[in-house]
Amino acid sequence: MLTTPLLSALRKRLRPRRLTVMVRPEARALVAGHPAVDQVMIDDKRGADRGLTGLIKMAARVRREEFDVAVCPHRSLRTAVLLALAGIPRRVGFDESRGAFLFHECVHRDRRLHDVERNLLLLEPLGGAGDTAELHVPVVADAAAHADELLAGDSRPVVVVAPGSVWPTKRWTSSGFAEVIRTLTAKGMRCVLIGAQGDTERAATIGVRSGTDVLDLTGRTSLAVVTAVIDRACLLIGNDSAPMHIARARGVPVIAVFCATTPALGYGPHGDDARVVGAELACRPCGRHGGRSCPRGTDDCRYLVEPAQVMAAAEEFLARARIPPS
Repeated sequence: MLTTPLLSALRKRLRPRRLTVMVRPEARALVAGHPAVDQVMIDDKRGADRGLTGLIKMAARVRREEFDVAVCPHRSLRTAVLLALAGIPRRVGFDESRGAFLFHECVHRDRRLHDVERNLLLLEPLGGAGDTAELHVPVVADAAAHADELLAGDSRPVVVVAPGSVWPTKRWTSSGFAEVIRTLTAKGMRCVLIGAQGDTERAATIGVRSGTDVLDLTGRTSLAVVTAVIDRACLLIGNDSAPMHIARARGVPVIAVFCATTPALGYGPHGDDARVVGAELACRPCGRHGGRSCPRGTDDCRYLVEPAQVMAAAEEFLARARIPPS
């Protein structure tokens, strides 16, 4: 998602005959339908294309496409090797990549910048850094219709709550989310829980603790439908995770609870309509992506964030929502 402004900038600057994006299968919905993208190639590196055999086959597929230029924001060795094996004659990537020696031109990745701006630096060898561009994730028509069906029958403004994360230290407490949902519902909002299949148990716990009629869609919909549901919200409240970026890509305001991580790492919510809440602790961040457990064994970054802080940050955006008369 944080590379979508780069896609728009590449289209504008190079005006290519064909712009192809290579992604893992689960990311297809985030770029298919992007106005700058002509083709999506799937690299199932954890499935059908895994291992050395998969890498070689994937490289052969890419070679047959006869690309002229490869721009690589991904910093893995595998990606750099794949592009080199494909014989793409001009390859641009970051100097921090473990496969930087396989690129023709390397760009310094400035850690002080937001990742959107860092990715735009890859345009420098192609004629200069790109203009600031917005995130863009498309909403597919079929997914939009399904989202409308799921949300039908209730005219209250929708607030999407995304309590999940791959990393446990990035998950705010279930009790905190439950209290926020309870307060939002009392204010006339309709709360919708979203998340991946692995988040279902936690979401169910949050729903029960909230004591409200929260709509729990966790693990029940595709990423395309989740995007369409977010698109219909007046606010998203969640952790430092993918739904935060989807919301900003759709112009939906965000309240992001940052626990183990901090926005200074470059992955905060992009744009002005976003607020970050977190505990002021010297040990933050404890890692670039969070971790499986707190190094200090306290989980203070999770437990010291109060629901009142989140609600205070949300008030500005809730005031914009039109609450129907009771």
